Order: sequence, then structure tokens, then C-alpha cells
Amino acid sequence: MVFASMTSLLGMIPLLAIGMNYYRYQYADPENKVLEPQYVKRHYDFVVVGGGSAGAVIANRLSEVRNWSVLLLEAGGDETEISDVPALAGYIQLTDLDWKYQTIPAPGKYCQAMKGDRCNWPRGKVLGGSSVLNAMVYVRGSKNDFNHWAALGNPGWDYPSMLKYFLKSEDVRNPYLAATNYHETGGYLTVQESPWRTPLSIAFLQAGMEMGYENRDINGAKQTGFMLTQSTIRRGSRCSTGKAFIRPVRLRKNLDVLLHAEVTRVLIDPKTKRAMGVEYTRHGRPQVVYARNEIVLSAGALNSPKLLMLSGIGLADHLAEHNIPVVSDLPVGNNMQDHVGLGGLTFVIDAPLTVTRSRFQTIPVAMEYILRERGPMSFSGVEGVAFLNTKYQDPAEDWPDIQFHFLPSSISSDAGEQIRKILNLRDGFYNTVYKPLQQSETWSILPLLLRPKSTGFVRLNSRNPTQPPKIIPNYFAHQIDIDVLVEGIKLAINVSNSQAFQRFGSRLHNIPLPGCRHHTFQSDEYWACCIKQFTFTIYHPSGTCRMGPASDPLAVVDPRLRVYGVTGLRVADASIMPTIVNGNPNAGVIAIGEKASDLIKEDWGMRRAPSPAAAG
Repeated sequence: MVFASMTSLLGMIPLLAIGMNYYRYQYADPENKVLEPQYVKRHYDFVVVGGGSAGAVIANRLSEVRNWSVLLLEAGGDETEISDVPALAGYIQLTDLDWKYQTIPAPGKYCQAMKGDRCNWPRGKVLGGSSVLNAMVYVRGSKNDFNHWAALGNPGWDYPSMLKYFLKSEDVRNPYLAATNYHETGGYLTVQESPWRTPLSIAFLQAGMEMGYENRDINGAKQTGFMLTQSTIRRGSRCSTGKAFIRPVRLRKNLDVLLHAEVTRVLIDPKTKRAMGVEYTRHGRPQVVYARNEIVLSAGALNSPKLLMLSGIGLADHLAEHNIPVVSDLPVGNNMQDHVGLGGLTFVIDAPLTVTRSRFQTIPVAMEYILRERGPMSFSGVEGVAFLNTKYQDPAEDWPDIQFHFLPSSISSDAGEQIRKILNLRDGFYNTVYKPLQQSETWSILPLLLRPKSTGFVRLNSRNPTQPPKIIPNYFAHQIDIDVLVEGIKLAINVSNSQAFQRFGSRLHNIPLPGCRHHTFQSDEYWACCIKQFTFTIYHPSGTCRMGPASDPLAVVDPRLRVYGVTGLRVADASIMPTIVNGNPNAGVIAIGEKASDLIKEDWGMRRAPSPAAAG
């Protein structure tokens, strides 16, 4: 999820727009209020923990069975009038809607330009989860990702099987996409191209063609290529999973949604090893609720492993360190993967076409959004995405190893007001490299490594559930990750050097990063140094409760997402990914929620399971 990328508009929107959107959010949309139950029952058939990109889907789909009672527990509150506006996404970070996690310092290895050598890892603490904080980029990943999952011993997770779940959720609003076999209309999740963009977006597509790449629907038959961003937006506003999947069904009698309910532990019978219920705190009071059938953890790739470990499911040695009795000895928290790249790769142009503070801090801009649901305020920040092959990747495989996020703005576009804060940049670093650009016309590319060889891990800080998890991303443990990224940076510079951008006088910002001045500017050694300085993650942690067959030593859940060694407990979120998907994972996590719902229905006799041939 590209949280910082859209913040070039931060500080540019008048308070009038926020106030008017508050009116629209509260009163104009009859489906906006999530009604909490007057009282919580002692027992439910299913308890879903986490109302994010997967949990909201699961709560919706399970409550389709009218004689099942479903409780959704979400640690945060509901969305706000600010989170609904795409251009204001950066304001949400470091607020109560964000868990505000940070990585553990690894001096000299990564995040060196950040205060305390810590990269911020925003995570959504709100109904809708990180789909409320992200840049709304809709990318499904490569078909090779899912076929690889199946090849690892996970039947039913191949691309043809997963495509039907992408289609099931989707309500695409662009007719040319709806006419293809790779998109669908009528689902809960609205997907469309942004109604507003700068002229540079077309230059980005033209540059891709000059470099030999096709302009294509990267969610279609092939992934390699350039495209205008498809986004989870609806009528100019964010379409989170809370808005898409919970608000329309909020009046179902068999679905209770409890906000500000932070789960602290899964209750497991030590003799039968069956998950019976969960403990949670709400308004400072500890409470317990029980599940007759199952508990589904959809708390995300950081909090799901944390909850498992607090409940006695994890590496025995680590649990012993915190005096937690072992229920099931599993590699919980291992296998953590993330998309990482170089931040701040900035280019300067001569034409007044970029997103700047002065250009969009106007009443007309605000009124265009309020009255027509269009204009710069409907802009998520990422105008285009591309998937490219470095020299390390066979182009015939259609499994690109680098992704670009194209932004008609840069870190300096908000005059240092918010972006530097949410990126945790050191003041001296920002003032030296980016402050000189505050009056310039700038655009940027975020080159990302798609399939890292390096993996990290999540651990407990203590057995106190209020403590954040210990996050060790372990970036760049393998040299090949740096080598691929360096080639990706060179490809990004080629975009600027294209005729499409040269007509605007595009050139690379040439102030070297302070910690890399001892290298020749633009040399491979310089870029390798920059990656460790301005390490940029778009916050896609995954894989920490890996799905796999019993023979997989890294597996935590089986191919039906059931936790090994325990009954009545599943995990369904980004943590179950055996390997990270090729692109922004929000769409994939929603599909995991759809798939998990069908698995649960099959196992409880509510729908027929596919034949082995169809599943394979």
C-alpha cells in the first residue's frame, strides 16, 4: 500500500472542503453509519477478528447464511470524513486510525535517512483496515504468483481459481474494462480509473512505449507493461472494504460489528486444543466472547502473528522467553516479505504541470470536489503503474521483477509539511536534499522490488498485548535484492530521458544523498548506497502465517487456512501468502477473504466443495 505517495496534496485542501465532505459523509450517504449492537451476545457461531481488507469481506459473506450468527471485532473506529477524501490520505497516518508501527533499527543496513534508523510502518486501526490508509491502487498480482502457490502444495489457489474471486468482488466502472473477461460489474468493490489526472500521466504511458513496453490492463491477460492506475474509488471518494462490504449489510440481524474492541488473546482449551473464544478490551474493560464454530483471525500480517503468539501458538523457544505456555509449536512470524525500494527518486521539469501546494490550495478546487466529486481532491497520488523486467528477469516469463509507481509530485511538493513526518525523515536529510526543490515543478517514480529474496520476521516485545510487535524486515540480506533494485532505478531514469518527458525538460534531481557522496553520482555503487539510506516501503508486509501443506516446514496454516495443531481457528489475511504477490496486495487480500469464506462454508456444509480436478 503506497501511503506516502499521495501526500503531495496535503495541506492544500481548504477546511471548507473537509466541512462539506463531513456533511456529505454523515447525511448524504444512507449507508455510511455502521450500527453497533446494543449488547454483545455471549456466544456466536463465528467470531472474525479484524475488520480490514479480508475481515470485512469474511464478515459479510458468512452472514449471508441467515442461521449463522457472526461477530466482527475491530480494534479501531469507523472511517472519518477525512479518510473518505483520496487526497487527504496522508493526514490519516500517525493518528488514532493508524497502529503507528515502526521497524527495529538495523544501523548501516536500511532506513538510515530516518530518525532513529526506523522506518514507519502504518497499519490501519479502523473499520476497513489498511484499505482506509492506502493509495487505493488496485493490482491483483501476476497469475504466476497464484500458480506458484498451488505448486507449493496449496490446491485451489491457482490463478484460474483465484480469478473468480477477483471477479466476484469487483464492480468496475470503466466500460472498456468491463467488456473484457478479466473484469466484472455488480460486486461490492468499486474499481475505476481516477476522474482526474495531470498531462504527465500520458507522458508516462508514452515513455513506456518508447522503452518497448505496451500500454495494457495489467490486471488482464499479461502483467508486464504500463497503465493508468486502477483504483478502489467510488464517485471520487475512497472505496474501502468497510464502505464496500460492511455498510451495505449493516442491518443484517445475524451480523454484529463491534468497534474499539481490541482482541488480546485467543482462548484455547489446553486439553482438546480447540479455540473456544477470544479475550478483548473495550473502553478499558476486559471482556470475553465465545465461538461455537470457528474464530477467524484477519488482523493483518503483523497483528495476526502477534495474537497467535500471545495465545501460545508460535516458536516454542520464543514463547518460553515470555513465559507463554506452548499450545502449538509453529514458525509464526517467520517468512515476512515486503515490497521495498528507493524513496525520493525525483525529477524536475520546466512546465507548470505537477501537483504543487500553491496551484491546488484554492476554493475552486474544493468546490469542484464538493459539487461534482471530481478534481484534484479525488486524486490518490499514483497516476500510473508499470511492471518491468530488469536484466535479471526473463521477459518471456511475464513475471516482471520491478514495479513503478508514477507520481506527478515529490516529497517536497507539500513544502515539508506532512510527507517528511510520515516518512520519519531526519530534518537534516530533508533540508539538504529536498527543501531546495520546494518552489520547483517535480515528479517522481518509486521503483520497487517485487520478489525479494530477503525475508524478515515478527516477534513479541513482551507478553503484554498492549505492546507493539517487534518488526525486523531484514531488508537486503541478499545482495541480489540490491542488484535488481539498482537496475530498476536505471529503468526509472530512462523514463525521464524519453522523448515524452524531454519535451518538458525533464532531468534527474542532482543533489546527492548526504551519506552517499563518496560514490560517483549515478554509479551502481551510489544507487546501492541510496537504497540503504532512503529505504522506502509501501507497507506490504505478508507471509508471516504462511500457508502450506503439512510437509512445509514454514507453514502455519494448511491450504484451507486452518492453523496447524489447533481446531476451530483459521487465519485469513496477507499473512497466509506463501510468497508475496507481484504488486499492491490489497486486491489479493480481498480475494483471500472471498476464498476463505467459501472454504468455511464448504467445511460447514453450506456449499459444495469443488471436485479435486477443479481444485487443482
